[in-house]
Amino acid sequence: MPQLIEARLIATFSPTECLVDDDSALHAGHVGAASGGGHYRIRLVTTLFEGKNRLARHRLVYDCLSDLLQREIHALAITAFTPSELTD
Repeated sequence: MPQLIEARLIATFSPTECLVDDDSALHAGHVGAASGGGHYRIRLVTTLFEGKNRLARHRLVYDCLSDLLQREIHALAITAFTPSELTD
């Protein structure tokens, strides 16, 4: 699943950085884990976030992964930056 998430994010955002960590093992026994949904942490750096606030950036990521959020993804932690924010 992390590879699928990463592939989607790369295809949609052409990021300079895209990291997807699977934290599902940390949530063993959790209701979401029992239903099969994974817990993932994303760090995404792209120029497409320029001029957008945190909420708008997260919405773009949720839109990209919307069909996976129905079953495959139970929890998603997003860190979203522009390249300029990392060099300031």
